[in-house]
Formats: sequence, structure tokens, C-alpha cells
Amino acid sequence: MDLNLIPQIKHSHSGNFFLLAGPCAIEGEEMALRIAEHLVAVTDRLEIPFIFKGSFKKANRSRIDSFTGIGDEKALKILRKVSETFKVPTVTDIHEVQDAMKAAEYVDVLQIPAFLVRQTDLVVAAAKTGKVVNLKKGQFMSPGAMKHSVQKVLDCGNSQVTITDRGTMFGYQDMIVDFRGIPEMRKFAPTILDVTHSLQQPNQESGVTGGKPALIETIARAGIAVGVDGIFIETHFDPANAKSDGANMLKLDYFEALMKNLVALRKVVNTFEK
Repeated sequence: MDLNLIPQIKHSHSGNFFLLAGPCAIEGEEMALRIAEHLVAVTDRLEIPFIFKGSFKKANRSRIDSFTGIGDEKALKILRKVSETFKVPTVTDIHEVQDAMKAAEYVDVLQIPAFLVRQTDLVVAAAKTGKVVNLKKGQFMSPGAMKHSVQKVLDCGNSQVTITDRGTMFGYQDMIVDFRGIPEMRKFAPTILDVTHSLQQPNQESGVTGGKPALIETIARAGIAVGVDGIFIETHFDPANAKSDGANMLKLDYFEALMKNLVALRKVVNTFEK
């Protein structure tokens, strides 16, 4: 993937990792713009290539009464407004074949959720839009198996593809990151570490996913140390009251300090012999 081909991407020659960050779900215009403003200011100061993330729809929910969205078109228009207001690219996830063309009208990167990354029709539909396709590694998949998902995108004539590791199931209610998989997946495509989803604790009896946000910096530092190309972080100014995945999101107040530490670490890693 050529980072420079993503519309409105900044700081692509800084030597930093690139960042996908934002709220889990678009809950409304004011919250999206508030989070985006903070993220843009920090990433500009630190020269981090930045893509704003927000799900226009949450299709993978534990319970039928869980929040799924504010309406597809309404949420997608908010993503477009974020992009136009702050001059940054955006990414959202898609769940059905018909979502691909619909979302592609509003965002720059289409993300395939981990549970759906083997769904050929969905991956192909995303690839055929010509947008960057970010493939989340299934929690049930080996790093090596991701080469086949990448190949599906390439076979559609689209070379703009990335892989995101979001952890692997460890028992029934925990996730673990196998950092040995990062260099393996980087052979297939630029590889991103989804720090916050890797700290989920799924399958809770309450039907609400738990998490371990205190370990966000630990996992992020380890990812930078092993050479990930990008970092993925979900963040919110009030995680406790976020409508989705609040238990594992980074509080927005802590974002800048974390980024400063990761940028400093990346500079050290860049001095290592390749």
C-alpha cells in the first residue's frame, strides 16, 4: 500500500507509524467533531499520518438491544463532514456487500471486520470500489492465513490493502496478541496493531464486552518495538458512557501523552539496522 495515495493524508514522510483512531461508533455530529478536532491537533503537532475512524453501523452486537447506530446515511454524512472540516481521510467498517459502494461514497478506507474477513463476496466488493481495504485478522485465524484474504484484494486489481491484528481468542473470555505474527503478516501487506480491541474481554454473561484499558500503552509500545506500520486506537472523551466498546477505549485526555511516547519509541526503532 502506498500511504501517499490516500486522499488528504498528511505527514507521510515523517518516519512515524500511521494512525487509525476515533470513536468506536458515530454517536452524533458533535461528539465526532469534538474527538476529531483533538486527534487532528495532536497528530499534526507530532507529525503522525492520521486517518479518522468511526463505525457508521455496529452490526456485530452481543444483544439485540445493544446500540447499532444513528442511521447509516446520517452517520456516513458525519464522517464526510469530519473529513471536509479537518482535511483528513476517514475509515469505517462494512458488514454487507451492499455497504461497500454506499460507504465508499463517503470515506477513504473500507474496513472488513475480523469476524467477516473470510467472506469472499464482502472482501471482493470492498476491493472493487478502488478504496484502501483494511482487513482485520480474524480472532480465530493464524497470521499466515491472512495472505489469502490479502490475495483476494490483489486479485481484484487493488493493491491498496492493509492487515490489522486485533488479537487472538485466548480461552472463552480473553484476547492475546502474538507479536510473532506481526513480521509474518508484514510480508503480505502493511500491518497495523489494533491496540484497544486486543484488550477486549468478550463473551461476558452480561452481554457487554469487557476490557483492560490500563494495558493500552503496554500493548502499543510492544507493537512499535516489533515494527508495526500502523496503530489503531479507539478513543472517547467519556468511555464509561460510550455507546459501544467503552470498556476498552482510551480516554481522550490520555491520547497525547501516549502518542508522544510512541513517537519517541518509533524514533529509536528507526535507528535499528534493518
